[in-house]
Amino acid sequence: MKKIKFLSMALMAMMCAGTFSACGDDDPKEIIKEVEVIKEVEKIVEVPADNAFTRYQNAVTENVKKSKSHDKAILLVAFGSTWEQAYNAFDDAVAAYKAEFPEYDVFLSFSSAICINRAAAGENVASRNFYAPNYWLTAFAQEGVKYSEIVVQSLQVIPGEEYTRVINYIKDFANNSNGDLDDDYLANVTLKLGVPLLQDADVDVPAVAKELNTIYSEIAKDNYILFMGHGNPDSYDTYKANVRYTQLEEALQALNPHYFVGTVDMMDNFKTDVYERMQAKGFKSGTVYCHPLMSIDGDHGHNDMAGDDIQEGATKFSDLEANEEGEVEDTSWKVYFSLAGYTCNDETMIEKGLLELPTVRAVWMQHTTDAIAGEPLDYYHSKNPE
Repeated sequence: MKKIKFLSMALMAMMCAGTFSACGDDDPKEIIKEVEVIKEVEKIVEVPADNAFTRYQNAVTENVKKSKSHDKAILLVAFGSTWEQAYNAFDDAVAAYKAEFPEYDVFLSFSSAICINRAAAGENVASRNFYAPNYWLTAFAQEGVKYSEIVVQSLQVIPGEEYTRVINYIKDFANNSNGDLDDDYLANVTLKLGVPLLQDADVDVPAVAKELNTIYSEIAKDNYILFMGHGNPDSYDTYKANVRYTQLEEALQALNPHYFVGTVDMMDNFKTDVYERMQAKGFKSGTVYCHPLMSIDGDHGHNDMAGDDIQEGATKFSDLEANEEGEVEDTSWKVYFSLAGYTCNDETMIEKGLLELPTVRAVWMQHTTDAIAGEPLDYYHSKNPE
């Protein structure tokens, strides 16, 4: 059994403060009484040594020790998913990274606790374990491993809320937040950070627009392609990263006005806003293709974009009611644009995540290359846009 020592120490401090007899009291009876109280408290705060945290850490550490073939490691950090198509995309990404960076061991992590738990429970697909980044980073610092260089590559699309979490994992690791790692090792290990897909508005946005147009230019000639990103509500728009969606639409429309970029959660850029922009351009009929603008085609792609959900009681476009933010809830993009008079159906759903597009995935991989070639990470400061 493992005892939580600081609670015993706190108890002793309370005793010294007079909650029990004073620390200077030499009365044997009082000392015996105090010892008995301490023992009772220790019984209460005992926790099993084989708790969930320990099991997870041991599992990851054992995995890393068995897999270690090089002195350097790349940790890919995705938000996560519970769909087999997404798992396949992640597996392909790991394989591509191993081929591109043969001197590195490559591992994959999820940052979403919900996705980790549901994946372990086997939701939608056979059970798989995807552990949080802190377990992998801790494993990288263990005796018998101790990588000399660690590159953490964000698989986020925009440098927003989830990317900030990735940065904080690195900071906690580098600063030995749990006090259980070798400080000498941490002082000498080289840490690098690969940025999200659309980190740089001047470089990444036009690069991704170019690659998407190369892939879909034939479809876009006579049809419309709507890319559905995630986005964040205004209160969670970390570092104002939502603007990347607007910038990407502008870059795509410079190549072909038939491209549009909307989101699930970004204010003023819901599917209803995309519809209004299409109407304003005179695009009032035709075939609409929808494509997830996310690293994988998971729950949002299968349901919010390509699902069959329709607002209760609605049978035609005029029946749909927008909420106070202007979004029509409980109605998928496919159903919404079909009711709006466009040809939009199962056949026009392009269900591919961005990681499934090799030339777009290459932009993420270029960020990894740039990180490796760059200076070690100054983990005391964020690598976020101002």
